[in-house]
Amino acid sequence: MRRTTATALALAASTALALTGCDTVADKAGEVVSSATAAAASAAQDRMNEVKDGVNATGDVTAGPTRTDGDRTVAEITATNPKGKDADYTVMVTFRDGEGNLLDTVVLSIDGVPPGAPKTGTARSNRTLSGETTAEIGQALRH
Repeated sequence: MRRTTATALALAASTALALTGCDTVADKAGEVVSSATAAAASAAQDRMNEVKDGVNATGDVTAGPTRTDGDRTVAEITATNPKGKDADYTVMVTFRDGEGNLLDTVVLSIDGVPPGAPKTGTARSNRTLSGETTAEIGQALRH
């Protein structure tokens, strides 16, 4: 009877350690993904800050639906230039999951958008994204 109890306790302890180990691995993986997402967002903001003489043009730009292209998520981004001469756009695109959580951030350039006309570019995620995703315009500058 003692041997059976000792074996059962050892098995329970091993299972608890294994489950805790899995949680730790999952937590670490989540931290790595969170860190990568934060790094991408920071790099994207740095790139946006490099644009000189840009004006806020978020209203000129729209994001289409996302789709998978190979191992990445992509979205067509359309800039429509309301001004009287060609303009370049630098656009920060955020990819979010179905709950609105930030998954990735990229910066896209759409150059030579003619007056009064739309022009598209493709935003491509930095890494593989899983699940349902949407693309949003985080910031857009016309210059």
